[in-house]
Amino acid sequence: MDATASAPSQPPPPSPPAPPAKHIFILSGQSNMAGRGGVTRHHGWDGVVPPECRPDPSFLRLTAALRWEEAREPLHRDIDTRKTCGVGPGMAFANALRERGVGAGGAAVVVGLVPCAVGGTAIREWARGEHLYESMVRRARESVKDGGGGGEIKALLWYQGESDTSAEHDAEAYRGSMEALIKNVRGDLGLPSLPVIQVAIASGDGRYMDRVRRAQLEINLPNVVCVDAKGLPLKDDHLHLTTQAQVRLGRMLADAYLQHFAP
Repeated sequence: MDATASAPSQPPPPSPPAPPAKHIFILSGQSNMAGRGGVTRHHGWDGVVPPECRPDPSFLRLTAALRWEEAREPLHRDIDTRKTCGVGPGMAFANALRERGVGAGGAAVVVGLVPCAVGGTAIREWARGEHLYESMVRRARESVKDGGGGGEIKALLWYQGESDTSAEHDAEAYRGSMEALIKNVRGDLGLPSLPVIQVAIASGDGRYMDRVRRAQLEINLPNVVCVDAKGLPLKDDHLHLTTQAQVRLGRMLADAYLQHFAP
């Protein structure tokens, strides 16, 4: 046998598995998005995490320091720092997405949550140029950078409006302000068709709640849908959703996303 004959060729090593896709969702608005479920006035958060809000290694949150970490309640603990945060809709939303088919068929998917909500804030504080708006846009931009693993922003989830129910002028201006916010966010992120799922409020600080709700329900822009929180149980303060109401809302938001925007 010719000693110089080449050895049989070896099959190439298998390709490493593709990294999981990261589906990113911006959570913004005021306290009912930040989450007050399980929070009592004198004792803080009760620490109870319903099974529908359990953490999972495939659920990440963007911290205030712009680092990804495993998501767990309270999602807004380092964002809405002026009040005690508890259970909000975000973790129930993430769990419902996984249960209802996101990442099905063997496709690995990471759900990235970008908390931005701050309690007690009016829509005017979310106008372009204001601190809250600019912080939200900055966090959204950072969430998709390659250094953090990249990803794609799939939707903005928005629950706000209670602080605009006290003055007639604010309530009357709400629709125009919200439509401007949507257009500005889409423009500043370079996502002209960014899905927006807003929540029609279930409570308010003042007498013009119905006007704000009507404004929310009447917004008619492409890729904008509204989930109605009316009828969800409120805490004794008659303003914030209970823990179980937040679970229900998170699942309603997931239903809306899957029905209207998921491929």
